[in-house]
Amino acid sequence: MTIYFELGKIRLSALVLFTTFAGYLSAQGLGLDFVHMITTLLGTGLAAVGANGLNQVFERDRDALMERTKDRPLPTGRISLRHAAASSAATALVGCLLLWWRIGSLPAVLALGTVVLYVGVYTPLKPRSTMNTLVGSVVGAIPPMIGWSAVTGGLERGAWLLGLLLFVWQVPHFLSLAWLYRDDYRRGGYKMMSLLDDSGDVNFRLMMIYAWVLLPLGLLMSLAGLAGPVFAVGSLVLGSVWLWQGIRCYRDRNPVNTRRVFLGSVMYLPLLLILMIADRGDDPVGHTESDPAPVAVVLDLVVEADR
Repeated sequence: MTIYFELGKIRLSALVLFTTFAGYLSAQGLGLDFVHMITTLLGTGLAAVGANGLNQVFERDRDALMERTKDRPLPTGRISLRHAAASSAATALVGCLLLWWRIGSLPAVLALGTVVLYVGVYTPLKPRSTMNTLVGSVVGAIPPMIGWSAVTGGLERGAWLLGLLLFVWQVPHFLSLAWLYRDDYRRGGYKMMSLLDDSGDVNFRLMMIYAWVLLPLGLLMSLAGLAGPVFAVGSLVLGSVWLWQGIRCYRDRNPVNTRRVFLGSVMYLPLLLILMIADRGDDPVGHTESDPAPVAVVLDLVVEADR
């Protein structure tokens, strides 16, 4: 069983489940249908585990070159390529079908889209272009939208804002990780920003830009009714602490400061999502079918201000 946990990158899959759970609770509140929620998490988790396994199937040769990944099941031969590919594909398919059967077509399509994007676009893009970071951030932005759509059957403005939050958070998270393990990524032959920018100027400047964006995004989520005023203040505090870590790292790019930024990102996200759920807004769904994207949220707020 341990091999399957390793193949499915169980810690990464746990993060997927947590963000899916946050999306579910944000739309539902505390009046839970326990069976419905568990089924949503099970289907999403199976899809994530399967996608992670397929990712390792395609990256097995590069994993063998990297210190961080050389002990994974495929490079060490603890599982055969055929068995890993078949079990991972079956797991991802079962997860998507479970969502389709018991939860709804939209969550199932989002889960399937995540698998395809992760395995079919992100994975082959990693050794070819630094754009892989943005594609990977899109992949990570979808799980809370799956949780949300499982409750409402749609993608209201709250779902898009949650997705946007996850997207913005992941960029500095990935960039700090890539800087910490840039020698490993070089051995694996991946195209990461940290390998094209020896000074770190571009890498750390991008980290700070995205960290800055998180500050007004937290306020926007409160203004849109997804969370309350406590969350607005808390998001500013959490974002400011993380941003200060980024500023220190930009000034002094030593491994200790970089690791603090990375660990700060790991702490920032769960604390922010827990705060958001605890201070859930009065109108998280938005009670409108005309909000197809985050841009609509901004337009709504501008109109309300003009009134």
